[in-house]
Amino acid sequence: MESAALSRIGLAGLAVMGQNLALNIAEKGFPISVYNRTTSKVDETLDRAAVEGNLPVSGQYSPRDFVLSIQRPRSLIILVKAGAPVDQTIDAFSEYMEPGDCIIDGGNEWYQNTERRISEAEQKGLLYLGMGVSGGEEGARNGPSLMPGGSFQAYDNIKDILGKVAAQVEDGPCVTYIGEGGSGNFVKMVHNGIEYGDMQLISEAYDVLKNVGGLSNEELAEIFTEWNRGELESFLVEITSDIFRVKDDFGDGELVDKILDKTGMKGTGKWTVQQAAELSVAAPTIAASLDCRYLSGLKDERENAAKVLREAGMKEEIGTASSGIDKKRLVDDVRQALYASKICSYAQGMNLLRAKSSEKGWNLNFGELARIWKGGCIIRAVFLDRIKKAYQRNPDLASLVVDPEFAKEMVQRQAAWRRVVGLAVSAGISTPGMCASLAYFDTYRRARLPANLVQAQRDLFGAHTYERTDRPGAYHTEWTKLARKNN
Repeated sequence: MESAALSRIGLAGLAVMGQNLALNIAEKGFPISVYNRTTSKVDETLDRAAVEGNLPVSGQYSPRDFVLSIQRPRSLIILVKAGAPVDQTIDAFSEYMEPGDCIIDGGNEWYQNTERRISEAEQKGLLYLGMGVSGGEEGARNGPSLMPGGSFQAYDNIKDILGKVAAQVEDGPCVTYIGEGGSGNFVKMVHNGIEYGDMQLISEAYDVLKNVGGLSNEELAEIFTEWNRGELESFLVEITSDIFRVKDDFGDGELVDKILDKTGMKGTGKWTVQQAAELSVAAPTIAASLDCRYLSGLKDERENAAKVLREAGMKEEIGTASSGIDKKRLVDDVRQALYASKICSYAQGMNLLRAKSSEKGWNLNFGELARIWKGGCIIRAVFLDRIKKAYQRNPDLASLVVDPEFAKEMVQRQAAWRRVVGLAVSAGISTPGMCASLAYFDTYRRARLPANLVQAQRDLFGAHTYERTDRPGAYHTEWTKLARKNN
């Protein structure tokens, strides 16, 4: 009788994401206990549970009562700020937990913190999962993409819950066991890095269409709506079309034009770029998107630079470039450039995941990762199904760029891509994401690069040696002595 009254699972941390995920779990028929240090959040969640369908949510007001209200083996999801608050929350609960119980951290945590916590939990006989949750507040309530990594036993204990709570697509729920250690957090981190790249590329498409093509917000809304019916169909393209339609409550025109051009960030994009550097993986599109966020923050400096350079004779091309432009062709070219650039951005993210998987022995399934990103998450897009199929065709695929299907599409779109980048450069409009993607494509596809000269320079000033193309071995040359002798 006692166990019948206990909750199946618990969730602590009742900001909007936590509340929404708890209500999602309850709505799927799983009784859930909820806890928050600020007790008003517990009451708020209980009120919502009553209003949203008398959902089976039990409010608890102390760590002890919270833990003991959950049936064994207990599974506790925590959704609190990453870092020290997670450790403090674990300490508060683990005092009342028993061997075989499990903690699931659903925050955007640094993967090494998760690996440390797995080890600490093991010493107490506890199981641990670091679970990436993507989809924002709406996804948490209606079906997110879930990326759990760590203890497989812990995953198995709640597999039925996660399968019902996750977003549903035609080939199953958007959740899978990612792998051991901090793999779930790492995959979510790279997902966010790809998201940075995606958002940057879309903003560049907007910039070119607006300032080279002279298109209005109304026209942009229609264009993005149209794009969302084709190969670019995705959550980010869909919401972009909505953004252009929202009027400003405080004046004429659309709200988007009144928003200050400074982009915030929470750190996962920076972590992605740092990891790419650590693993010697080129991720220029994601790095460019991060650099743009940094530069956007220098609003006062940018305004001053615009003034100083104008006084120095710099002519303002932006906004004056639309005369003589074939708008229809420009729109189609930008669509193709955006698509080709996105492929490069996703390729970089997947290559980073492959490098880390190899280093850590995680044995990540890239086709399955693409599948669980098809629904619920911020980067959900129709072409993820094609990425899934590319990795199914060849699990050892070196890069999406050389998948036969994607290779054809890149080649078909490269002329339009080059036209857009060239036009933007001529107009003085920065497209760092598209430029980085195109440079990545052009560098990757060339059988021979000018790296031979760089290696010769390294050998001249540092005796770093070099290899030859025509014979094996390492060579060193006295370049300066020979050059002067031959002079």
